[in-house]
Amino acid sequence: MTATAPITQDVLTLPRKLPEGGRINIVGLTRDQLRDALIAAGTPDRQAKMRLGQIWQWVYHWGIRDFAAMTNLSKDYRALLDSHFTIDLPEVVDRQISADGTRKYLVRIAGGHEVETVYIPEENRGTLCISSQVGCTLTCSFCHTGTQKLVRNLTAGEIVGQVMLARDDLGEWPRPGEPKDETRLVSNVVLMGMGEPLYNFENVRDAMKVVMDHEGLTLSRRRITLSTSGIVPEIARTAEEIGCLLAVSFHATTDEVRDKLVPVNKKWNIETLLNALRDYPRLSNSERITFEYVMLKGVNDSDADARRLVKLIAGIPAKINLIPFNEWPGAPYQRSDWDRIEAFADIIYKAGYASPIRTPRGEDIMAACGQLKSATERARKSRAEIAAEAGIAG
Repeated sequence: MTATAPITQDVLTLPRKLPEGGRINIVGLTRDQLRDALIAAGTPDRQAKMRLGQIWQWVYHWGIRDFAAMTNLSKDYRALLDSHFTIDLPEVVDRQISADGTRKYLVRIAGGHEVETVYIPEENRGTLCISSQVGCTLTCSFCHTGTQKLVRNLTAGEIVGQVMLARDDLGEWPRPGEPKDETRLVSNVVLMGMGEPLYNFENVRDAMKVVMDHEGLTLSRRRITLSTSGIVPEIARTAEEIGCLLAVSFHATTDEVRDKLVPVNKKWNIETLLNALRDYPRLSNSERITFEYVMLKGVNDSDADARRLVKLIAGIPAKINLIPFNEWPGAPYQRSDWDRIEAFADIIYKAGYASPIRTPRGEDIMAACGQLKSATERARKSRAEIAAEAGIAG
């Protein structure tokens, strides 16, 4: 299968059952899926709703991984659960902490594959950037992850597990008998790590249902942002079935340039993408769409580009995040000069749009936007090889 082929869940998602004894990992199961699994394991129908609520709270509110610790369940029922289910997270095989406090986790999942998850601390809050695929379906030429071929989709459990392992590392689970700390260290989640979330829609949707559930991890849909390169057929579905905030990796104002930077543009061009985006705020009850725009020196950073961008998004409630390009070994681009970025931002701001310039975080540990790539796949391609793949004149 090529990296640009349509991705199907059946081909690239591992089954939920574990080889060891056929037990099912309950992390990532939706409420309906967990209820059905409990009944199939022998829980009486009339008790299933109550048992579901008890187990859900133990796993997602208290962070408990051992059925034996679920003390409001009978000893026999705990034994039944242990014989049918597991509570497993992906394995953290390496953790790096940047000088600015950013944490990057190298996470090993089933099959021995690895993805990266990044935690960005801010005052009284923190954002967790999670991955949805091993590698990436797309081959965006400015993105380090895009130079790694797609291996497979993550399961819903592997996506939820990234949130839980970050809470483990940060010590954020509440403890019985201690005063409740209202400060959320993981206050926001962004699906901006490795992979294209909308090419793994069902697993991303189910994972976000778990993350947003009000009796567990309790992150509201307005605290979750899904970033897509523009998979048009799934945009309305995202509004209706997930309802989170939407960010779009836009990065260019002409199809000629975007075809090179974001090759999926050849399938759904700028006009088609923007038409799909116009209804998103209404369908999802979101205030606005975020347009992500990486600043590449001499490629997409002219005053003319800024003016075209403003015209293109006219009528869409939006803000534009300007992202100074984060270089990586072999990258065929350079970061725009700072005065050029500020001039670009000024044109957008004067047109009435918020145009924050994203402060690069975690660059010293390759954790910044566009730099993620699992260590086992981090083969060093030459700048010329990467440019040739992207169709860029060297």
